Amino acid sequence: MLGFIVNELSGNGRGRRVWKKVERSVLLKDIDYTTRFTNSPNHATKLVKDLLHENVDIIIVVGGDGTIHEVVNGLVFQPIPLGIIPTGSGNDFARSLSIPMNPFKALERILMNDPETIDILDLGKRYCLTVTGIGLDGQVAATVNKAVYKRFLNWCNLGGLSYTVSLLDTLIRYVPTTVRLVIDGKEMSFEKVWLVAVANSPSYGGGITICPDALFNDGLLNVCIVHGLNKWALLRVFPKAFKGKHIVLKKNVTLIQGQQISVLSDPPVPVHTDGEQLMLSPVKVTIKKEALKIV
Repeated sequence: MLGFIVNELSGNGRGRRVWKKVERSVLLKDIDYTTRFTNSPNHATKLVKDLLHENVDIIIVVGGDGTIHEVVNGLVFQPIPLGIIPTGSGNDFARSLSIPMNPFKALERILMNDPETIDILDLGKRYCLTVTGIGLDGQVAATVNKAVYKRFLNWCNLGGLSYTVSLLDTLIRYVPTTVRLVIDGKEMSFEKVWLVAVANSPSYGGGITICPDALFNDGLLNVCIVHGLNKWALLRVFPKAFKGKHIVLKKNVTLIQGQQISVLSDPPVPVHTDGEQLMLSPVKVTIKKEALKIV
């Protein structure tokens, strides 16, 4: 029995169009399934509990990173695996796991039912699959999720540009801060910090490879701190991040690995997780090993 959680509004309506095609394919294959549709923020987390009571064998998300994030927060540490048919604007999680963007190929991968177990990030209030961003990242996430141009870019199949446009919009007003980090008990401080990215996967923001060495299954969180740059220098560095080339700037880009990190800033700055605005700093992030099954 397959349990589908569908966000019809993901990707500016792409979720609805893809689901119709996927449902026809499932019917032709004569597979038992049940479907739930999201209708409000965090609804997908509640729908997971409904499907677990129905004893489904796999829970499948038809949606983007935001919907996947909500589902994972209901499915973490459960024996039921997660399948993904990506229909969002960024699809960073699917991309990091080499999940096909073609919905029929994604479905075939799920039906092979060859699960792998991955790590997740624990923020206390929420679990995170991809990247938790603190500082400029957090403010960009807040901006992009409210932006009218995000819907327009999704309609043009250019949803991945939403982050870039929001970055430029946010950068006009954002001021870098002093940040104190405690990583596995070791304390360090950085001045003029633009962002701290705590990663479980290499990319976010529609393909920005912020932590190129991050892996889902190594039991480590990867941290990227961007600091000591003025706005114009940051803008010059930003394009390099799409291919992970920003890391050559050793003076202004610091990379660290660990299993637990606390981030404190003065003043407090926004925090996002999987692109969803969450809170203001301080924040503590811990790696949880082998917490989720993926097919």
